[in-house]
Amino acid sequence: MMSGPERRALRARSHSLKPVVLLGQNQVTSAVMSAIDEALTAHELIKVRLRGVERDERTTTAANIASELGAEIINLIGQVLTVYRAKPAAPPATRARVAPPKRPVRKSSSKKNTTRTSSRRKSR
Repeated sequence: MMSGPERRALRARSHSLKPVVLLGQNQVTSAVMSAIDEALTAHELIKVRLRGVERDERTTTAANIASELGAEIINLIGQVLTVYRAKPAAPPATRARVAPPKRPVRKSSSKKNTTRTSSRRKSR
């Protein structure tokens, strides 16, 4: 369960988002659930438009979607549902890191006599 400030921050982030998944006449099917799951995996925070769902059924449909996918409902305004699911932590790399190839050492092209003669006047 999320705290109020976390939910508020996610709601603010979601303002600029467009609905990624559109729910139509067939309502919730396995194809729709897999599309929502893929979008949550890719983006964490998505919007779903619930077009074919009656007003009375929207809250139960939203709760079913969230519970089945292990997500949280951030907002439900009209026909637009905002859902959040944190990305899973990346598994640690199994391959050992290979050191990058060493750069060849450049030999300096300095002259053997490195003393400089100055033609400047000494300051007083």
